[in-house]
Amino acid sequence: MSERPRLLILSFSPIESDARVLKQIAGFRDAYHVTTCGYGGRPPGVDEHIEMPRSADYQDLDGRLITLRQYRIAYWRLSAIRWVRAHVPRGTYDVILANETEAVGVARWLRPSKGVHADLHEYTPRLNEEHALWAKRIRPYHEWVCRTYVSRAQSWSTVSRGLAREYERQFGFLPVLVTNAAPYAELSPAPVSRPLRLVHSGACLRNRHLDEMVSAVEAAASDVRLDLYLTPNHPDYLEELKQQTAASTRVRVLDPVPYRELIRTLNAYDVGVHLLPPTNFNNMWALPNKLFDYVQARLAVLIGPSPEMSEYVREYDLGVVTDGFAAADLTRTIDALTPEKVTAFKASAHAHARELGADAQVAIWRDAVDRIAHGDGS
Repeated sequence: MSERPRLLILSFSPIESDARVLKQIAGFRDAYHVTTCGYGGRPPGVDEHIEMPRSADYQDLDGRLITLRQYRIAYWRLSAIRWVRAHVPRGTYDVILANETEAVGVARWLRPSKGVHADLHEYTPRLNEEHALWAKRIRPYHEWVCRTYVSRAQSWSTVSRGLAREYERQFGFLPVLVTNAAPYAELSPAPVSRPLRLVHSGACLRNRHLDEMVSAVEAAASDVRLDLYLTPNHPDYLEELKQQTAASTRVRVLDPVPYRELIRTLNAYDVGVHLLPPTNFNNMWALPNKLFDYVQARLAVLIGPSPEMSEYVREYDLGVVTDGFAAADLTRTIDALTPEKVTAFKASAHAHARELGADAQVAIWRDAVDRIAHGDGS
């Protein structure tokens, strides 16, 4: 083709710090004319960027319309959807890569000449199902969005096999798996520290029960330290964790590290920890960024018995899986670690880092979008 196909990457997120969307940009910027639309400034590597104001909220549902089950009106009245319709040129793009279910309907409205690929970072209809009122009122709305808009995309991807199976079971389309693998990092494992240095990085969400990790480390008989790099998703819970650890000599709550610095920061540690109780469907089937971040940082991995994460840890001999999700389960596993075991796990992460890096995953997106761009748009 004499000109690169025009691709819009649409994401209701701060794209500059959204690791998954940044990988999409890196994967398409050479072969496509890439425009991004999302919150925050222009991310590196794009041809154009349409910056959305934070006031354009994609979650400001009208409760009255939800009660009346007027889901179509509720969707098109979302601030983010109205903003995109007003500011993003219609009929301009060949393909739109829509991130998350909320973006797919308006992506179709923008009339890309070839079609829409939907990248689904969560199983949205069960996102907050542990809250009974949310499950009763909001879940049916998200199911309607999936049936009405997401099912009509040309292709789909998601982050774990468990989520893919549920989308197929409920809505009849099967997303391909594109994991949250981190870009390959040219690093080597650092020597094991004494005391053993544990680390956790990620969102501070109350339903992740991060306090269990704190309690587990405080109760350990072995000499260990834990640093938590947390984004303030739930500020009140973050403050509780800071108060819980204020007098601790073992646990620190630290500010988050920019993603471009994260892997190198983690490399100084020994063990990456993630104990994620299955408080909802998405937590149960999680296969998160941090697992792959820990691999690229050449750390041993210590996780709870989450099925998708456990499969990777065991297949590649990356670390240890606890017997359960309670603090006592984690404490027992920490106390069973030895410097020799941690050294071996770090060496295994190093051996598999390229295989588990992002390049192979980004290629799956490229294949899906190329099929749309060079097809007939049907």
